[in-house]
Amino acid sequence: MKTINIAIDGPAGAGKSTIAKMVSKELGYIYVDTGALYRTIALYITENDIADEDIEASLEKAEVSLKFIDGAQRVFLGDRDVSDLIRTPEISMAASRTSAIPAVRAYLFETQQKIARENNILMDGRDIGTVVLPNADVKIFLTASAEERANRRFKELSEKPDCPTYQEILDDIIKRDYQDMHREIAPLKQAEDAVLVDTTELNLEESAAAIVKIINEKIS
Repeated sequence: MKTINIAIDGPAGAGKSTIAKMVSKELGYIYVDTGALYRTIALYITENDIADEDIEASLEKAEVSLKFIDGAQRVFLGDRDVSDLIRTPEISMAASRTSAIPAVRAYLFETQQKIARENNILMDGRDIGTVVLPNADVKIFLTASAEERANRRFKELSEKPDCPTYQEILDDIIKRDYQDMHREIAPLKQAEDAVLVDTTELNLEESAAAIVKIINEKIS
């Protein structure tokens, strides 16, 4: 039986994960947050203080896996649930760097494709439609202005005591966009057959509804 694969790509802070979760729930598909996999590798490298030249040899010990618990995706490093630990700004920036390393991408590539072969999935990341699932049934490129993405992130973090300033968040987003778009391996870009969805003027519900509409039109 053929599975349905939906690819959602876009820059950091565009709301891919939140919106993808809403859409997958609406459609009854499994949501796969590939960014969480790269963040977990970044956490592993950071916690173990692994030098760049030693990363490839150390990956076999990383033991990164996805588990679906009560319908939600949780990310494990060995037998430890690190789903919350991987969401810090430090790990976000580290993930942007480590995702450019060919050995890391190769290590996680088969994991992602295996999940897609076996399930109806909605997978989000930076290179899903261009590299991981080039034959996806539907491809979406989800974006928003850097200023709006920074504003959303600032609101999300504003109640935390160590919240960075809006300008620091904006600078971080601009820096990460540059890193993601200019890396040698699988740079962030819109696939030729992807539908562009700009959420700068849309809320979460409107963004999710727009994507559900596109998907239903494409696979009907």
